[in-house]
Amino acid sequence: MKNIFLTLISLSVFFSCAGPIGGGAGGELTGNKGRVWNEPAPYGMVLVKRGSINMGASSPDSLWDDQQTAKGVSVDAFWMDEKEVSNAQYRQFVYWVRDSIIRERLADPAYGGNEIYKIEEDKYGDPIKPYLNWSKAIPWKRATEDEARAIESLYITNPITGERMLDASQLNYRYEVFDYTGYALRKNRLDASRRVYDTDVVVDPNEQILISKDTAFIDEDGKIVNATIVRPLSGIYDFLHTRIVNIYPDTTVWVNDFANAYNDTYSRLYFSHPGYNDYPVVGVSWEQANAFCDWRTEYLKKSYGMRSGTHFEAFRLPTEAEWEYAARAGKSENSFPWDGELPRSEKGCFNGNFKPEQGNFTKDGFLITAPVGSYKANDFGLYDMAGNVTEWTSTAWSEAGNRITSDVNPEYKYDAAKEDPYRMKRKVTRGGSWKDVGHYVRSDVRSWDYQNEQRSFIGFRCVRTYMGFGKSATNMRTGQSKK
Repeated sequence: MKNIFLTLISLSVFFSCAGPIGGGAGGELTGNKGRVWNEPAPYGMVLVKRGSINMGASSPDSLWDDQQTAKGVSVDAFWMDEKEVSNAQYRQFVYWVRDSIIRERLADPAYGGNEIYKIEEDKYGDPIKPYLNWSKAIPWKRATEDEARAIESLYITNPITGERMLDASQLNYRYEVFDYTGYALRKNRLDASRRVYDTDVVVDPNEQILISKDTAFIDEDGKIVNATIVRPLSGIYDFLHTRIVNIYPDTTVWVNDFANAYNDTYSRLYFSHPGYNDYPVVGVSWEQANAFCDWRTEYLKKSYGMRSGTHFEAFRLPTEAEWEYAARAGKSENSFPWDGELPRSEKGCFNGNFKPEQGNFTKDGFLITAPVGSYKANDFGLYDMAGNVTEWTSTAWSEAGNRITSDVNPEYKYDAAKEDPYRMKRKVTRGGSWKDVGHYVRSDVRSWDYQNEQRSFIGFRCVRTYMGFGKSATNMRTGQSKK
């Protein structure tokens, strides 16, 4: 037995001296390939292959005061929602937040303290990082007195109609965002000697680097407090930002966006009534859309049963360049998601939901928004890239547009602090909406709104960076237009 043990030691030493197991004969360089997680095609998304486009208007338009801004840019492959996020899909987010709050309260000693709803110990009784137990159903129909109080604490009664309804003010979602760009900047390196490579420059190892960090909490009055603090760089966690967002859509936008109009029905029913399930969600701010992207990422990771530390590309809003490239189906000659320079087909059929004539909103078949996917998809298999609802992008607004961005995966980001002037909180929107005339649903026309604003004509869709590599990202066939 002793001899066998010594033999195994000798073999291990031999292999460690000879190089990595699996190398080519004679020590050729074969590389350490590692293991790649095979990403499944995300449900409801199409692959937009990598490519290039002349981004922006190719010629000036004096009628609309549009300038010639075309610039050649290239973007990598990404997945994109084939349709705009619908009321039903966003409602899934709302109900998840509702149910998570109720589970927290069911585990709270103030409401009976049923520990089954929140796991804080392992099977051996040792403390672990607490997590909600989603396998335990909420007792909607057979609740004890304490459980009923926990559930009802999230509801209010309409003082006029007596209707029981969710207390939207309590539906807050907390999440964290790691600012990888800020962390990667050379000037922010923790090791001062690696901030400047010029050996003629004397680097002060005690130089103080100031970092802006977003933090958030709920105050004693139950109000959300999002603040930006400036402090000396001390570690990697300075780039981890915390945000709390109330995620319920503003259902009053239908009244507030239109003076002297009877849109009360939409304000009462558009988001909540099943008849509008497949219509695009509106009344959602840029901040709420980002919260949805984070929730969708975490929700899918848990659905896959992915372990902590496994790489997973997050859902996010598209950059302005990604959006325009996808809308124009990768064709610089396309001013719209379809071929041609008109918002209708040669036969006079409408290609999208917009305002075709003065006051005649119904001529395209709908008065306000249309169910997502009501019109023909473009050549990438994407619906409603013109009209229906204007869509949020991740890009911060600048009048300079693509003149200030790189021509490789262009993006202009600015995460405005609460204390910043309001004009610095503008984000790019694209695609035009049901209330806009044909010019504003062009794929090369830019628009903007404030990141905390909620409108009856702004919605969004998500993207994810494609994790396939090599020629497949260029040659893979994308989603097809449906006839």
